[in-house]
Amino acid sequence: MRARKKKWAEKEISINDSLIESPENYKGKWNEYFNNLNPLYVEIGCGKGRFIAESASANREINYLGIEREKQVIISGMRRAREQDIKNVGFILSDVNLLPEIFFHGEIGRLYINFCDPWPNRKKWVKRRLTHANFLNIYRPLLNGRLHLKTDNRELFEFSLSQFAENGWTVVNIFYDLHGGGDPPSGIMTEYEEKFYNENVPVMYCEAYVKNDPRFQERDE
Repeated sequence: MRARKKKWAEKEISINDSLIESPENYKGKWNEYFNNLNPLYVEIGCGKGRFIAESASANREINYLGIEREKQVIISGMRRAREQDIKNVGFILSDVNLLPEIFFHGEIGRLYINFCDPWPNRKKWVKRRLTHANFLNIYRPLLNGRLHLKTDNRELFEFSLSQFAENGWTVVNIFYDLHGGGDPPSGIMTEYEEKFYNENVPVMYCEAYVKNDPRFQERDE
């Protein structure tokens, strides 16, 4: 279902320069877009952009890109970034299948997949899951670090763990209840994550990187 059209969207776009119109022009040279040599972290399906904008605000030494298909959704993150004067974040309207047109090999330092659609119920839908082998093959050459996954869907989580294992990825920091200690979680939460935390719904989390490649063995945090 498409997001409801926001009356203020077009005006926001006209005064906001964080939406990158031709991201393919920066393939292999995102340092030129951000005008620095800082690491590049990317979130696929950034939604309203709370996580990516707040992450950028808290880590000015890192460049962030949020990727989303729906303009009426991504516009909220753009407005947040403008109002908070966050300069180290950009937003891209695109599909995950087009990532190889946007990023060069090893250009992404970290990849976030937060609460993606689990595509339940129909067996043929599993290929739409963002952790299916077909997508992992897209990420693999582009990623120079870890993939970070969060979900509230146990079926998707266990499916993802199996896909990582079957396709040569090492999985670490596996949590079936990330916030199970009861204390408010550290770090930045997405909108969904905060909702689930308040409702005592378990959030599952893991990190994955490609086996036997020292570039991808980021130090545990």
